Amino acid sequence: MPSLLALQAFLLLALVTFVLAAPSPHNPPQKRSFIVERVPNPNFKRHPNHKRSVGAGTRALLKAYRKFGIPPGPVLEAMRAAGAGAASPVSAVSEKAAGGGLAAELEGLLGDLLGAGAGAGAGNAAAGGNANGNAKSSTAAKVSKTASAGTAKSTGSTGASGSSSNSTTTNSTASAGVVGIVTATPEQGDVEYLSPISIGGQTINMDFDSGSSDLWVFNTQLAAASQTSHQNFDPTKSTSFKMITGASFTISYGDGSGAAGNVGTDTVDIGGATVTSQAIELATAVSTSFVQDTQSNGLVGLAFSKLNTVKPTAQKTFFDNAQASLAMPVFTADLRKNAVGAYTFGAIDSTKFNGSLTWATVNTTNGFWQFSSSKFQVGTGAAMTVAGGQAIADTGTTLMLANAAVVNAYYSQVTGAVNNQTVGGVTFPCNAQLPDLQVDVGGSYMALVRGDDINFAPVDNAGTTCFGGLQAIASNLQIYGDIMFKSQFVAFNGGNNTIGMAPHQ
Repeated sequence: MPSLLALQAFLLLALVTFVLAAPSPHNPPQKRSFIVERVPNPNFKRHPNHKRSVGAGTRALLKAYRKFGIPPGPVLEAMRAAGAGAASPVSAVSEKAAGGGLAAELEGLLGDLLGAGAGAGAGNAAAGGNANGNAKSSTAAKVSKTASAGTAKSTGSTGASGSSSNSTTTNSTASAGVVGIVTATPEQGDVEYLSPISIGGQTINMDFDSGSSDLWVFNTQLAAASQTSHQNFDPTKSTSFKMITGASFTISYGDGSGAAGNVGTDTVDIGGATVTSQAIELATAVSTSFVQDTQSNGLVGLAFSKLNTVKPTAQKTFFDNAQASLAMPVFTADLRKNAVGAYTFGAIDSTKFNGSLTWATVNTTNGFWQFSSSKFQVGTGAAMTVAGGQAIADTGTTLMLANAAVVNAYYSQVTGAVNNQTVGGVTFPCNAQLPDLQVDVGGSYMALVRGDDINFAPVDNAGTTCFGGLQAIASNLQIYGDIMFKSQFVAFNGGNNTIGMAPHQ
């Protein structure tokens, strides 16, 4: 009998616990969220055949040239010419001739990547972008909805008066509205950052590109061979897809590669931020280089809509369409070195950076997130000037492409740095100590780029020589790509056309 009494008591206690745990109007259930951080393995050693090994730096550099239609050949000459010091007194980087094992390993790489059409294109950046995507699986990260009062509002003071920049705190709660958050997962050794989006209910991993304005995607209209190993959007499986009669798009690059196709609209959801009639550009033809890059499924352009290539009527970007519904008219890029970061639409997470954001006015004339950048500093040295310097913040470019004077001044402080004709850029011993670099953003903020982030990739299987993440550009417009983003948290304010930066936490 004692055992029966004990059993009855246990059942009664369980019943009481169940009743108390049940939700009621006065005690609604609380939602929980779980974040599992990825921890890099300090003992990890990349396989020699990994894409970020031999030639990864050259590939990244040439992709940037292709995207902006910049002839690659003049870069070496520009770096030599800058040694004369039109902008500031710098030491020219020495030049290394092809030879030895390095030349044997990389023979033909440069020619294969350039192709017959390389070298064509204007010196200034043009619309269009390289689509990269295929994150294996990503889950939406959670972020506190904090933002700066007066900085992310279209009526805010920052930038409204035309001042170049303004420091602000970011500890006020975002106003009522939508916030969308997706992870930004680095692939191939930080060559690209990939984020999941939903198009008509189908999840596809895409490359977010603040340097272009088209949302184009691999899809089932392509030839079967082109679809192989890609994530392909199927418009026939979406109940909300609608074709835009007569609309088409064509994106071409300086080396002759590109994509073209037709255009429709569908519901696009990025981490909870939704646009119901977003223009979706469906590729019906893509160049071989894109087909072979099975990491690429499409691109989400986040520059200003004036760069959109749809004809006869240009279409708005996702961000431009979403702004009215967002808690704040901003999106932020939190890109990390060898770690998962996030893109956030509608809020600024002040836990992701140190201090406060400094805001700079954006020049939208060319359709980019463009700002003045006429000063730089190498390590603890004196600041130097680049007369009339301009730059854009571009999440879709891997490297940091700067004025030749900046590049020469920087690598003159790196022992063993050479202008390596074999790989088409500056290389240095992989064990070299790289100084930090600071670049001017808008006239009153010096964005620090960590020296460790500038050591991009090896150029030989032995891992003794590395390709620099900072390279020269034969253009008046500097391209500050992911090398900079890995050191800086960046906020893009569409309400008053300003850009804010602060060092990562």
